[in-house]
Amino acid sequence: MTVDDRFTQSFQERQQNRPLEPRSEIITGPVSDWATDFSHAEPEWAADPYPIQDELRQRCPIAHTERFGGAWLPTRYEDVAAIAYDTERFSSRAIIVSNVRPPLELAPVGGTPPISSDPPFHHDARKLLLPAFTKTAVSKQEQVTREFCHSLIDSFEGQDIVDAARDYAQHIPMRVIADMLGFPPEDGPQFREFVENALEGINSPPEERILRVEKLFDYLLTQIRDHVDNPRDDLTTYLINVELYGQKLESNHVAGTMALLLIAGIDTTWSAIGASLWHLAKTPADRERLVAEPALLPTAMEELLRAYGPVTMARLVKEDMHWNGADMKADDWILLSFPAANRDPEQFDRADEVVIDRQVNRHAAFGLGIHRCVGSHLARMELRVALEVWLERIPNFGLADPAAVTWATGQVRGPRTLPLRIG
Repeated sequence: MTVDDRFTQSFQERQQNRPLEPRSEIITGPVSDWATDFSHAEPEWAADPYPIQDELRQRCPIAHTERFGGAWLPTRYEDVAAIAYDTERFSSRAIIVSNVRPPLELAPVGGTPPISSDPPFHHDARKLLLPAFTKTAVSKQEQVTREFCHSLIDSFEGQDIVDAARDYAQHIPMRVIADMLGFPPEDGPQFREFVENALEGINSPPEERILRVEKLFDYLLTQIRDHVDNPRDDLTTYLINVELYGQKLESNHVAGTMALLLIAGIDTTWSAIGASLWHLAKTPADRERLVAEPALLPTAMEELLRAYGPVTMARLVKEDMHWNGADMKADDWILLSFPAANRDPEQFDRADEVVIDRQVNRHAAFGLGIHRCVGSHLARMELRVALEVWLERIPNFGLADPAAVTWATGQVRGPRTLPLRIG
């Protein structure tokens, strides 16, 4: 058995010497005024955030709330972009808004590098991941992904109604990421639990959230130790062995990056596939056109990403300042809504419409600035293949019950239940 001293301690043991995390009062319940009391964790936001964002963009383009210990919500493209590119005044050491702020000592690495990392460390940590996510590397996974999509649809035989989120969309990135990391594909149900714990339970008591995080990192440590003993050609073995600044990565860096790839790699694509199928199910003209003109799909896909981009990131204000009319305090959250930016009429013509043949489409669905999604080629491949296979195999489909569609709460929004009538 191989011994690697980096991975002998458990997650709980490694946390014992970590500085205490600043915590804020948990505030839940109906929003009184979205300009002064917003919360992306409430059901009305999950159900349909776009009218809220549109109103704020006109009335109060940088909203504020005392929830989560103080947070700001810019809704104009230019403000979202300015903050995303400004690493001097805004830190990425936490990218999920909650009632716990990671201690300052975590910067510049953060808990899930490189997305939680600040410059200059960020550049070098991100560079380690680039080879696995090039177009060439991603293309090698396309055929097996396509075959898996077909197998999922094969399982629908004899059904008139299927849940396209639960039975199709979620499984595709789960299988792809499991293969990339070298995890057992049958662990998919655990991956879903990890995703929901990380992104949807932000108003749960901190002690409860810590236990959920421990469960995730205990799983990752088990996988890491197995890879130490049984190396293979996958991303986990790569992260265990790769060097940065002449040394192998620290255990927290290895596990944190794996957590990022697992959580972000699954939920974002799961949500994008589901939202795209939801739109096509409720918009027969767009569905019929894509079935008749399959070559239009790559263009349509970018528009669906613009209109229903699932990801909202977060930043922390580094120090007190007055920014674009807002008196921001050190450690205030910034809820960086790329979906709101994508629907800014100052940036996009007919911003509130889905135009599947839109030619000029510089959307922000994959983020802006140094933290632009490292896995964008992979996500595009999964989304394209998932839609190609679905439209080829199931050209006629619609919403079985529009009221039965439910959406995830939190910073990654996509359908969680999506019953479609097929045939």
